[in-house]
This record gives sequence, C-alpha cells and structure tokens, in this order.
Amino acid sequence: MPDFVDQVVLHVKAGDGGNGCASIHREKFKPLGGPDGGNGGRGGDLILEVDPNTATLLDYHRRPHRKAENGKQGQGANRDGANGEDVVLPVPNGTVVKNAVTGEVLVDLVGAGTRYVLAEGGHGGLGNAALATTKRKAPGFALLGEPGDELDVVLELKSVADVALVGFPSAGKSSLIAALSAAKPKIADYPFTTLIPNLGVVTAGDHVFTVADVPGLIPGASQGKGLGHEFLRHVERCDMLVHVIDCATMEPGRDPITDYEVIEAELRAYGKLEDRPRMIVLNKADVPDARELAEMVAAEFEEKGLQVFTISAATHDGLRELTYAMGEWVAAARANKPVEEPTRLVIRPKQLGEAGFKVRRVNDNLFQITGEKPERWIRQTDFSNDEAVGYLADRLERLGVEEQLAKAGAQPGAEVVIGSMEGGYVFDWQPTLHAESIRQGPRGTDNRLA
Repeated sequence: MPDFVDQVVLHVKAGDGGNGCASIHREKFKPLGGPDGGNGGRGGDLILEVDPNTATLLDYHRRPHRKAENGKQGQGANRDGANGEDVVLPVPNGTVVKNAVTGEVLVDLVGAGTRYVLAEGGHGGLGNAALATTKRKAPGFALLGEPGDELDVVLELKSVADVALVGFPSAGKSSLIAALSAAKPKIADYPFTTLIPNLGVVTAGDHVFTVADVPGLIPGASQGKGLGHEFLRHVERCDMLVHVIDCATMEPGRDPITDYEVIEAELRAYGKLEDRPRMIVLNKADVPDARELAEMVAAEFEEKGLQVFTISAATHDGLRELTYAMGEWVAAARANKPVEEPTRLVIRPKQLGEAGFKVRRVNDNLFQITGEKPERWIRQTDFSNDEAVGYLADRLERLGVEEQLAKAGAQPGAEVVIGSMEGGYVFDWQPTLHAESIRQGPRGTDNRLA
C-alpha cells in the first residue's frame, strides 16, 4: 500500500430522504381527529472540506466508497423524522474535483476550511398532515422520500509548495531536499527512485518555506512519457522553479545546458508555468570533474539571466547560500502575491418563468416528458396507493403537462414516458377530471382509477 496517493476515484452516495407518514389522529371521543402524519427527514449530504492537517488522499484510496446517513421516516402525532447526519470528507489543500464520467472540473478546492457539497441528500417526503387541503381533508397517503445524489468523482491533488525542484532522474533532488529539510525521501543510485512528490519545510533566517521534490522528468513527459502528467501537475502551484542539474553524469548526449533546455521544453509544452522565476543549481560539485564543468557552464546560464549556485548535496557545500537565496525569492513572491482566499463557490439559480419540463414526441404513439419537477414527483409517488397516483395526476395537470401533450399530438391511450427512455416511468395517457370536481372515495382510493 503506498504512503502517498495524489489521485483517486471516489464513489459517493448521499442519504435518501425518509418517507412521510400517513396517519390519522385517534383519541377517545374524537373520531375525526384529522391527519397527523409527520414529514420524513432529509438525507445527509457528502461534503468535501479542505483540512490543513490532511496531506494525502490515501484514506480514499483504501476506502473509495462513502455513504451518508438516510433520513428517518415521519411518524404519527405530527412527529417529523430526524435528518440524516452529514458526512464531511477532509481533503488536502489544492484538491481538484472532476466528474469521473465527463471529466468536467466541478471545483478546485483551495484555502483552509473551504467546503463543497459533493452529493446532496434527498428531500424527505411530506406527511399527510402537510398534504391536507379544504377539498382533501384527510389524505390517505404520504409522499416518499427522494433518493440522494449518487456519483463517481476523481480527486486529484496538486501540491501547494513554494519551491519545486525539477530535473532529470538521479540529478540529486531527493538528496538536496533531505539536506535542506527534515524530509527523509528514498535515495538510491538508479533512476526514478522517487515515485511520489516529497515535501520539506526549509528555514532560512526569518524565512520559512516549503520545497517539493518532484519526481524526475524525461523527454516527452508533457505527453505522458515516464511519470509524465502524474507529477507535472504538482509544479503548477509552486511559486518558483529550481533546476537541479547533475554535473557528474556520464550518459552520452547529456550536459548541463542540454539537460536544462530539455526540461524547459517539457515545462513549456505542459504550459501554465511561463511566469515562474527560475534558478539553476549545479549539483554534485564534490566530484572534481563535475566542479570544473560547473565552473565552465555557470557563465552561460548567467547570460540567460539565471541565478546559478554550485553545490554538493552530499557534502552540503554551498547549501547555505542557496537556502538564503531561495528564502529571499519566496519572500518577494509572497509580498507581490494577492492574499489567497478560499475557493468562491458560485450558485446559479434557475431562471424564473420556465415551464419546468419538456414534451418530446418520439413517434406517433410514444411521448417523453423530461424535467426536474415531473421526474421528482414520480420518485415521491407511492404507486401502490391509488389516492397518491391521483394526486400525482393532479400535480401534472396543474403544471400543464396534459395541455402540452395535447399540443404535441398525443391521443387518449398514447404511451408516455416520464424520465429517461431506459429507466423512466411508463403509463398510458388518459385525460381525466381534476380530483376537486369529483366525489372523494375512502382514504387511499381514487374514483378515477376504479
């Protein structure tokens, strides 16, 4: 099991709403006590919250399925059901949330305490006390609770650090971050030793900043070669890039200038990093030939306007000067950087005046109705209760569904689907009288369905 996980697929299910209660008040000498069924409780939400004490998505890698509590059913004596408990899922700062199916970015969570409701709990069903009217004084039915949202999302972590160390594999980035901070990354003499980004906290005088050791890049990384996009995204939020260049490499075709140009080409191809200041660190100066090479190429880097430091992560030679220089760069970047505010979530209410549904003619005898209200009402209806079905028919008629079906050319007996063609509710359309214009039967029945 890995210790660091920066991308997971999370399956979430919000709580279902509780059913409403159909109850009649019964008390001695009060035979007509009236309806007293309570409403069902709302299902719990699933909420993502940025937690400064969370640094990885490992917990969701181990347990990718999360579910909130369902709302409780309403009861008699006007007792509403309890709401389901919300589930708050802590995530690291810099977590991007995407729809696992469409790839759409839902939210970019930045700033401690930022919250995002990932899945909303279902509404509780109304009890018969809330459904009573002057015409229907004692409803013999209640509405069902709605199911909570269910979806799959991808959580993607982009590390938030001040400085990113970039360079070829085995350039000494892990050794450098181990020398600069208390971080203890894996260090070995073979490429791709670092398979996860390492973060270290560095102190330089009055300046304290974080450094990210990004796993080694190679030509083609921006197209996904090697570790590719898996770790290039961790560079995006860093304020400064430090090229760690191996001056002791014996590989053919490799030299400090070429290594720098190759990594820069990959950073340009990846994009979004053009405005970050760069610094050059010529590493492994404890090797005699490497120090001579570093002295030869330092002037060429300086001609490009780059600050150059020759160091040895192994012997700590030159680290003090490098640390203070990075601290000054970071302090300047922070001074010019606007104050980071928590992610601002935009709520876009639906435009008023919309019909709330659409009628589509599929063929001569088949029509489809889609829309939030009709589909929601279908989910709330107990089809084993005729009075509840009649109440649904009245709601659809008042919304204008029957009028639109007639305009679309539907004839009595036509097949109508409410919702999707695969999983929607199918019925034969028969225009009927409104319930208020006919004599009501016993509770739980509807004369129009006899």
